[in-house]
Amino acid sequence: MTASDSWLVLVTGYAILLAWPVSTLALVSFAVRYVASHRKALVSKSLEHGDGTPEHFWIIVPALNEEVVVGNTVRAALGLGGPGGTLARVLVVDDGSDDRTPEVLAAIDHPRLQVLRRELPEARKGKGEALNAAYRYISERTAEAGVSPSKVVVGIIDGDGQGSQNILLEVSRMMRDTNIGAVQVQVRIRNRDKLLGAVQDLEFGAIVNACQTLRDAIDTVGLGGNGQFTRLSGLQALGDAPWSACLVEDLELGLRMHLDGVGIRYTSRASVTQQAVVDLKRLTRQRTRWAQGNLQCAGYLRKLAVSKRIGVTSLIEMTHYLVSPWLNALVTVFLVGGVLLAAGGLTVGHPMPYLPTWSQLAYSGEVWLGVTLFPGFVWALVHRHRLRDEKLSRLFTAAVAYPVFLILGLVATYRALGRQATGRSAWAKTERLAEAPLEAPLQIPAPAPSTAPAPVPVPA
Repeated sequence: MTASDSWLVLVTGYAILLAWPVSTLALVSFAVRYVASHRKALVSKSLEHGDGTPEHFWIIVPALNEEVVVGNTVRAALGLGGPGGTLARVLVVDDGSDDRTPEVLAAIDHPRLQVLRRELPEARKGKGEALNAAYRYISERTAEAGVSPSKVVVGIIDGDGQGSQNILLEVSRMMRDTNIGAVQVQVRIRNRDKLLGAVQDLEFGAIVNACQTLRDAIDTVGLGGNGQFTRLSGLQALGDAPWSACLVEDLELGLRMHLDGVGIRYTSRASVTQQAVVDLKRLTRQRTRWAQGNLQCAGYLRKLAVSKRIGVTSLIEMTHYLVSPWLNALVTVFLVGGVLLAAGGLTVGHPMPYLPTWSQLAYSGEVWLGVTLFPGFVWALVHRHRLRDEKLSRLFTAAVAYPVFLILGLVATYRALGRQATGRSAWAKTERLAEAPLEAPLQIPAPAPSTAPAPVPVPA
């Protein structure tokens, strides 16, 4: 290796390392300025293109062996109200549970709760199929009631999810704009008293929020599996099965809606909380599923590139989102390989020109450590500034642990690549943690017969 080659390797390596903290600062700056300056413009736009305000809400709760959490989730969902006293109907899809989930649901006697029980062999074919069954049921009830699908909003709250009290009001406010067909709300972590929970809340409450805020500005908002709200008419435009068997069916749905010209907005003024995965093995398994699903969605890049509905800026961001995890994995191999090669050369007495001494190798390690830690502390400050519901010391502890979280993400990416290459796509659901029961909501009467679902037997 020549001296010029060594110089190029060294400069490239440091450029790659420094790109992350620089992009972090740029994203933070944009997110803060955007929230401060563009909220009024969005509200004005929604009023200009009104009135698409929803009049009916359904909350779908997909449930497979959720006995320890589904009771709280359903009670919380039944307590949600929209504009003008509009109340949400809750449809739980029991996807062939073999624990006490059916008994827990049967114990909740409420006029706005319905349970759709799926039995094997139709059951347990993935979250997407469970959501599709619920979607078809809601479509049928909506048609029977003579309600316009454009006035019906379908929300997804996972088995461990709980929406903020203003969630339907905020979704309604954003959907006044008739061009908006879906809204994604912010996701937070409830059990953040544990370190892994705190790190995941740092991820959702600060980093994901900033990324979604950027996407909101350039019309590339992604839908999440928890806290997504879509117009029934937008789902019907995608056919009989809007959700697919993709391992991240939520992300794929968002891509299909963007390709269909449906506007998707993001809001941090309402949220849905969920449980953190506090076991490293289970967390790695969850992130492997997410990474593999992301790889499956890369097949949409060609459709996005040729679509006349996707602008250049939007295409660049979507491409970055779909490709960056795999580029990061390759870059990591490059950096680690270079360091190992340099260390090996020093050990055998044949140093590499780009890191010719142990002191320079140690200095590179210090730079790597600083670059890796820096973004976590920035996001900790952002989290504290925005949300003010965690002590700064606690957030800094999460920031210190954040690099380990990133390493776990890289491991998940490599595992996902291996699973995809070998044709494995089965996944195991995330285990839940028991929580103290919520108080039961008031037994508010069911909506008027003209808008209520027909009292037909729930299909198996």
